[in-house]
Amino acid sequence: MNNYGKLIAPGVIRFERNLPGPIEKVWAYLTQSEKRGKWLAKGEMELFEGGKVELCFVHSELSPLPDVVPEKYKDMDPCHQQTDTMLKVDVPHLLAFTWGSSSAVTFELSEAENGRVNLVITHRNLSNATELISTASGWHNHLEILLASLEGTTPQPFWKRHTELEDAYSKILVP
Repeated sequence: MNNYGKLIAPGVIRFERNLPGPIEKVWAYLTQSEKRGKWLAKGEMELFEGGKVELCFVHSELSPLPDVVPEKYKDMDPCHQQTDTMLKVDVPHLLAFTWGSSSAVTFELSEAENGRVNLVITHRNLSNATELISTASGWHNHLEILLASLEGTTPQPFWKRHTELEDAYSKILVP
């Protein structure tokens, strides 16, 4: 699987990862606040259609290594909060919820060989190139941190890696 997200339609980016399982463990990292907080964001998640999804992103806690928040993201420090709405749940295979005011994200899990799990993340309704690059860089970075969490390794500093990925995605996604 290619690690870079793919633009599959205008404003739609998709990521595919093959992760260490079992599927219930990966599901827990998507849905349980403490586990999700290790790679994405803490917060309560009501696992039913119409349920509330609370996310508090504390990027400084995603790696023990020192990091500096870029000026354009200072408003996200120390905690960026958002409240979203659950769109669909099929335990432990599908999770979909709104993302901010205008987009939505879907997580699809399937069992793979050797006890591994395929994860597909699709983020829809990204409105412009800046949002697309930032979102793609964010998901790519968070997925690297998820893999490190599942494998018990130390992830890179979030903002340092995010900046590198923004540079890469600006070349990949914008003609």
